Parts: sequence; C-alpha cells; structure tokens
Amino acid sequence: MHGEYKVPGGKLVVVDLEIEDDRIARFRLAGDFFLEPDSALDDINAAVNGLPVEADSTAIAAAVRSALPDGAQLLGFSPEAVGTAVRRALVTAPGWRDFDWEIVHDEAVSPRMNLALDEVLTARVGEGRRRPTLRIWEWNESAVVIGSFQSYRNEVDPDGAARHGFDVVRRISGGGAMLMAAGQIITYSLYVPASLVAGMTFADSYAFLDDWVLQALRSLGIDAVYQPLNDIASPTGKIGGAAQKRLANGGVLHHATLSYDIDGQVMTEVLRIGREKLSDKGTTSAAKRVDPLRSQTGLERAEIIERFKDTFRSLTDAETGAITADEYADAEALVESKFATEAWLHRVP
Repeated sequence: MHGEYKVPGGKLVVVDLEIEDDRIARFRLAGDFFLEPDSALDDINAAVNGLPVEADSTAIAAAVRSALPDGAQLLGFSPEAVGTAVRRALVTAPGWRDFDWEIVHDEAVSPRMNLALDEVLTARVGEGRRRPTLRIWEWNESAVVIGSFQSYRNEVDPDGAARHGFDVVRRISGGGAMLMAAGQIITYSLYVPASLVAGMTFADSYAFLDDWVLQALRSLGIDAVYQPLNDIASPTGKIGGAAQKRLANGGVLHHATLSYDIDGQVMTEVLRIGREKLSDKGTTSAAKRVDPLRSQTGLERAEIIERFKDTFRSLTDAETGAITADEYADAEALVESKFATEAWLHRVP
C-alpha cells in the first residue's frame, strides 16, 4: 500500500507498507523532508512496523515520537504527518489531481441563497451528481453569518446590524460569526468527497484544504500561515477563517472568508464581540485582529480572486464551470423551507 501527504506549508511525506496478520509490515518512509540524524529514518520505520492496522493517526504519531533519538530534528514534517500518510495509505486515499475539478464564479446572489447553494452543492458532490468544486461567492447585499451552534442574541446586535444594513443569517457549519460586507470580503467554498480527506484528523483536514489558498497568498507577497484550528493569518494580523460541515452522504463542505477591506468600528457595533473571545488572541481590539488583503497587497479584489483561481487551477487542472438551473432551483426551495425561516435563524436563541 502507498500513501502520500503534503504537509501544509511543509514537505511531502510518502509511505509504502504491507499488511500481515492485521499488522503493518515492511514499512518504508520517504519524502523531500529533512531529518537528522540519518539513523532516525530507521527508527521511524521500526516504530511503525508491527502496529495494528486499526491504529489511528494519533497512535502512529505517538509511536514515531517515542522512537526518535534525543535531539532528532524533523524539518518540513512531523510524527503527526507520518501518521496521516499511513492512514491515507491504509484507506487508499486519493490526492487533488485524482479528481475532475470545476471552478464556479457565478453572479451575485443573496446571503441566504449563498448558504443554500453550499448545502445543495455539497450534497450533489456527495451523491456523485457534481464534480468536486471550488466556488467563489459573490454577494448582492451585506450580512452577518453566524455559525450553526451560535446563540443569536449573544453574537449579534440587531439594532447595529439594521443600522449598518446587515442581514443576519445562519450557516450549516460551526465556527464563529463573520461580518460579510458586500465587496469587502472574499469567500470561497470547496465541495469535496470525503475520500479526499480520508485518513486525516478533522484538524488536519482544515490545514490540508486551505493549503492552496496559502500558496496563492504567498504568491502575492503575503507571508500567510495557517493557525489551528481554522484561521488564516499573516504577521500583521488575522486574514480570515474557515469552517466545515460533513454530510452523511459523503459530501464535505469547507468554506472560508478572507477580509479584503473592513471597517473595524462597524464590526464592533454589529457583532457582540466579548472580552473572553478576544483574550486568547492577545488583543483587546476586534478591529486589530483582522488585517485586510487590500492593505497588504494594494490590489483590487478582482485581481486577488483571479490569482486564487489561477493557483487552484495550477494545482488541480480545474475547468471553469457553472451552477446549473436545477441546482439554483433546489437552492431557492431550500431558502424558503430553511434559511429564510425564523426557526432556523433562531435555532439557538
């Protein structure tokens, strides 16, 4: 069995192994990483050999870490990366280029329609009725989008939202509230089959699915990094955040919002951003937590989006696509039955 895992921001980890009596045998680690001393490679191989095939990535990483000699240096990878590569080998997980990808960048729609499209397109990919897809959102009005499990009253100031022209909607994924000012953000969704992230922990899948956008940002001169669990940042501040939802049919939704431009004062008047949330970020100002792409690049929003699409295309050979009429129709029906209802918006009061 053969498995590969490209460490986000790091190196490629490659493993080959066989199975004998439900245990890993003849395990071999390779890759373009750096490892000192040389003999540590043999230590890692020996640590994985003999492990049961049901060992998860955490158990594999622990075995590798315990076998490393004192002072060992792993550059560009980690014991966790070895664990992920082994799990991907055991489930024969595919890579990005093993799928036929599509990029969708259609007309602007309402916030509720954008959220409904996320659910519809994720379900279609899970059912095998749509190719894996990257969709760039366009908004025809501004909105506050709260996470699936957030309290409406704790997160949003309704008077502030109304005063500044922000609709309030709830998405199907978890995570925190996002201030989505039309024309001032870049939002994208990935609709992928679960097999793409097979063998990864939930946390690892975030980094894996956002690595392409880090490459795009770095190509624009931004020293972008991934901060667990779900933030994209640079040395001058947070750029954006990601969230996921996994459907029972095997479809995975991974979407992220990056700030292009932002009014910090408006943010504090629309969102109820508490001191407790800010305390673990090392700052007392919500405005200082977000550093927009406009200030870092000097580029127009459309130029940054084109770089995103070009980077994704170079990594996946994705073709330009579009949302179909029946997908729009399904999303419109879902807006009426779910996303536009008070029951959904206030599911957590």
